[in-house]
Amino acid sequence: MHIHILGICGTFMGGVAQLAAQAGHTVTGCDRGVYPPMSDALRAAGIELTEGYGAEQLSVEPDLWVVGNAVSRGNPLLEAILNRGLPYTSGPQWMCEHILAGRHVLAVAGTHGKTTTTSLLTWILRGAGIDAGYLIGGVPAWGEGSALLGDPKASFVIEADEYDTCFFDKRSKFVHYRPRTAILNNLEYDHADIFENLAAIEKQFHHLVRTMPSEGTIVTHAGSEALERVLAMGVWSKVERFDSDEGWSVSDEGAVRLAGEVLGELHLPMSGRYNRLNALAAVAAARTVGVDPEISLRLLADFPGVKRRQEVRGVVRGVTVIDDFAHHPTAIEETIGAVREKAPGRILAVLEPRSNTMKLGTMKDRLAESLRDADKVFCYRGPGVSWDPAEALRPLGEKAMTTDDFEALVAAVLAEARSGDTILCMSNGAFGGIHKRLLEGLGEAS
Repeated sequence: MHIHILGICGTFMGGVAQLAAQAGHTVTGCDRGVYPPMSDALRAAGIELTEGYGAEQLSVEPDLWVVGNAVSRGNPLLEAILNRGLPYTSGPQWMCEHILAGRHVLAVAGTHGKTTTTSLLTWILRGAGIDAGYLIGGVPAWGEGSALLGDPKASFVIEADEYDTCFFDKRSKFVHYRPRTAILNNLEYDHADIFENLAAIEKQFHHLVRTMPSEGTIVTHAGSEALERVLAMGVWSKVERFDSDEGWSVSDEGAVRLAGEVLGELHLPMSGRYNRLNALAAVAAARTVGVDPEISLRLLADFPGVKRRQEVRGVVRGVTVIDDFAHHPTAIEETIGAVREKAPGRILAVLEPRSNTMKLGTMKDRLAESLRDADKVFCYRGPGVSWDPAEALRPLGEKAMTTDDFEALVAAVLAEARSGDTILCMSNGAFGGIHKRLLEGLGEAS
């Protein structure tokens, strides 16, 4: 089969493209501003890329057009496909029919920690000798890329995003995955651009629960009231609950004993309570495909991490620069706490409110509180931010600085930094390459 993918450089669609190529399909695709690192990975996989969405791409004549959720009505190529009556589908639906069918799917859902938990679970399964496939919404540090087909008869681990599927299918992507094991890490309000309120997201999570078989297993965070509301709508699968105090609750007495001890036995290179919870969920999920928790714990001790999750980009003049994807107040607070566990010196938090939810100002009233444990706060008001970050951060007083001038931001952070400090940069985008700029600036000052 020849498929042509619209929006191919997005993390998910790029993963779909790589999996399709590994499965023997012919894959081509297009995107606006074809960009690395995904474009490099796709070309390395032998996938031909086209810049833009011109209707002339109809001459490619694939068997099927696969449309990503970043492509909207009015897109010239999409309009041409619809006008010609050509066959098309969404990325998640194509995954369901051509990659996931017949496999034990382990889906990782939740507002926070999806990428890390998916990586942790994949690391466990592959380390335990299972040739599991995976699709991760980030880049694991072990160097095999973000998507791998694995043995078509083995398990498949997938990051299960609640964002909508496609222009014609507004259900969450994860309803297409039909998992036998699902991790529900947590649930908060997010994606304000497509969800009216938390109840709307809870409904989508229950759609996921409704797809699961009675012999399946849901591993859910016991401390989440929102997830408990989801399960109260109806659940037909086995439920195992985890949290930091109780381990996880299962019928096997030996597993309960081990679960209760897991935090004492867990030696995870990544710090932070939320990462320990991520690991606990991964251990529980791995058990559903036959991996003994003792083995999982040993494997996690060598987990190499995930890029852009507490990733140390460099140390210059005794100043450590860290890159993290945190962009929701809860994630910001937890990330600062995790860095605090390891960093004895000051934390200089450098934030770019860049996600759609943050740009809309939905979370602005929670921002100052999420940053309270940082010693200094630097906030960059980039394009599209419709509210005043300076006003939102006023409760932090003089320790917070806000600017819409990127060069001024870099200069201010460099002027403040001293040996022993950790500069924690948080954004779900490239943040203008600030990490490199800071490291270069620190080097020039030496």
